[in-house]
Amino acid sequence: MDNLTHSFVGAILGQMGLKRRTGLAMPALIIGANLPDIDGLCIVFGMNTLTVRRGLTHGPVAMLVLPLLLTGALLLWAKWRPHPDRLPIHRGWLLALAYIGTLTHPAMDWLNSYGIRLLSPFSDEWFAGDTLFIIDIWIWAALIGGWWVSRKREKAGRADWRRPAIASFTAVCTYIFANGLITGHTEASTASEVRRAGLYPELVVANPVPVFFWERNVLWRGGGEYGAATYTVGSDPAFVGLPMETGMDDPRVALAKARDPAAHAFLFWSRMPIMRTDGSELLFSDQRFAGSVTRGNFTVRVPLETLK
Repeated sequence: MDNLTHSFVGAILGQMGLKRRTGLAMPALIIGANLPDIDGLCIVFGMNTLTVRRGLTHGPVAMLVLPLLLTGALLLWAKWRPHPDRLPIHRGWLLALAYIGTLTHPAMDWLNSYGIRLLSPFSDEWFAGDTLFIIDIWIWAALIGGWWVSRKREKAGRADWRRPAIASFTAVCTYIFANGLITGHTEASTASEVRRAGLYPELVVANPVPVFFWERNVLWRGGGEYGAATYTVGSDPAFVGLPMETGMDDPRVALAKARDPAAHAFLFWSRMPIMRTDGSELLFSDQRFAGSVTRGNFTVRVPLETLK
């Protein structure tokens, strides 16, 4: 998910009462909720960044180590910059909250179709819940609204200041669960329709769309072919066009992967790769982003002359 969402997940947990457990609780929760995205610093390496995104820093080793590093940094900060109004530091609680904040990150990232390498470095397998769009304004509204009302009540000295945060957290969990049901039904219905057409889907992804959480852009692939459908709650999948060839069985794909670092990085990263050629180059893209405004960020061109 986007970092605003990650930040407010940490903040809402704090407003539910966890911030009263120790000094620097909110930094532990909010920074921890964003910490695995330190892999974004690798953007300076261009396309090769894709080999590390949502991998090692989102896996089990990082989940063990990052909260320890965060806690150590916060303890050093507390020693360097003492503050008279700060709650006393409880090291055990500070470490626990660093772990809670950090673990919310892969939990949220798993929910969209980009996916996460949950077991990296032990496995490169992608895990994706296909449940939420990567930026969800309804989650923003619930988290920010709950946090704001909770803070307002807290400043006013009201005893029920935690309740809006708890209500916000409950609403978000319910919303995620409902979207999970929509995605599961969509993928099952689409797979059934594709099989009825005599095709055999190996992968079906119900891609959430912005704002309209009750709709899905459905992508499927199998047997070297891929296709798309649209779905709205209460209707049957509506297919868009005829199936097309993925191009991934072309022998030049393996050659490009072996010779071109960008192609190697892209194919390592892509969940749903597609290859097309115009006679002068191979164009690699990902089915999930082929029709989006960001498709240029997820394409690789390999001149055929470099494969001779």
